[in-house]
Amino acid sequence: QVQLVESGGGLVQAGGSLRLSCAASGRTSSIYTMGWFRQAPGKVREFVGAISWSGGSSYYANSVKGRFTISRDIAKNTVYLQMNSLKPEDTAVYYCAADFGRGVILLRMGADYWGQGTQVTVSS
Repeated sequence: QVQLVESGGGLVQAGGSLRLSCAASGRTSSIYTMGWFRQAPGKVREFVGAISWSGGSSYYANSVKGRFTISRDIAKNTVYLQMNSLKPEDTAVYYCAADFGRGVILLRMGADYWGQGTQVTVSS
């Protein structure tokens, strides 16, 4: 089992930045990939990006590529989502995810473990 706790959400104006954090606990030694998803009201959950836990490779959705960056701190068992140039359409609940076997591309299909989510609201 892995527990994931997100933090760092909030309200920001368009063009601004936010950094989300996701702290993992439990069987962290089994984590292969971690990533972020988001779900806006009335929409399906969508993949944002992922990072491999050991090698540092990453993969992003086209909608955030060049604006969002995922990083990880293995010593702190924490993954980060740095969001720059935010747009109103980035407004959503952001969820952290961890998987024991999927790589950064396959994480788009789902994950073994999920956080509770943190709200990000971008005002125009």
